Amino acid sequence: MALLNRRLQVLLDEERLARLVHEADRRGSSVATLVREAIDATFPQDGPSRSDAVRLLLDAEPIDVGDWSEMKDEIERMAETDKDWVDE
Repeated sequence: MALLNRRLQVLLDEERLARLVHEADRRGSSVATLVREAIDATFPQDGPSRSDAVRLLLDAEPIDVGDWSEMKDEIERMAETDKDWVDE
């Protein structure tokens, strides 16, 4: 986690602040945490967002992967040797 050492003052109307406070209370977190999460979700640091990546895959032209059972076996072998790339 990054060191939180910078302060930001943001002026909000009552309705927006009430929404933030309500959501923070619902989650058991702080308003500041919600703001940081919103920044990260809106302006990701590296590469496309997960939903953008999924959209790119779904919109891609089909490719011939050969025999599905062979491809499945290869994917399973990769998953066993490198768990980092599998989102569990």
